[in-house]
Amino acid sequence: MSETKISIATARASSTVVLVREGETGPELLLVLRHAKSAFGASYVFPGGVLEAADAWVGNHGSGLDDAATNSVLNLPAGATAYFSAAVRELFEEAGILLARTAGGDWVDPVPYSSLRDDLNGGRLLWADFIRDKDLRLAYDALHYFSFWVTPREMPKRFSTRFFLAALPGEQEAEHCGGELTDSRWMGAAAAIAANQAGEIDIPHPTVLTLQRLRKFGTVESMLEWATQCSKAGVDCYLPAIVTVSRRSSSGLLATTAV
Repeated sequence: MSETKISIATARASSTVVLVREGETGPELLLVLRHAKSAFGASYVFPGGVLEAADAWVGNHGSGLDDAATNSVLNLPAGATAYFSAAVRELFEEAGILLARTAGGDWVDPVPYSSLRDDLNGGRLLWADFIRDKDLRLAYDALHYFSFWVTPREMPKRFSTRFFLAALPGEQEAEHCGGELTDSRWMGAAAAIAANQAGEIDIPHPTVLTLQRLRKFGTVESMLEWATQCSKAGVDCYLPAIVTVSRRSSSGLLATTAV
């Protein structure tokens, strides 16, 4: 009797950024709404996406952390810089926030680059070319690594995602792109959880668990300090599994449910 081989999709390397700012009643997080046909469609999530080849081509255009330091933070033998680059790139492409500094060390004003942001999203401009032409320094030191999720093996589309926490820089204002994203909003972690429970918005499970971890903090500073300690202590990998549970109904029929 031959065994049936189950094909497991490769988990694509990706980065997610939890962007935080001080609100009137405490820290607020940026949530973006993906359109129905995208991954996590019609759900509010944090900005992010898969690594691209150009993320490995940014060379020495980073600030605060060199290649050895990024590898140490993510506990990788090599290539961790690409995750940091992807985090900065996706945040800019999706939300218009640019975690980058000038050669002199000042925060960049992303407004003059709005048309280039459209070119990046449209595939008409390479990220590495943009960074080099504008002589930008990606602010790797502004990204605080705190969580690592891998999509369940049972899913047809899978991601291996590194989560970073970052404070909103300078006077920048978030503005979601009009393509893959259809809405964005700043919300406190507790308020977002409540809205999800009430059915007002839909938030996927990893995002909900992240919000639950962050809702205890009363200031942006304390949240960033916690994320820094997570990174120093070592970040565990979450690999959930989908389990099928069989239940017998009152009519005597068996029903299966994936949980």
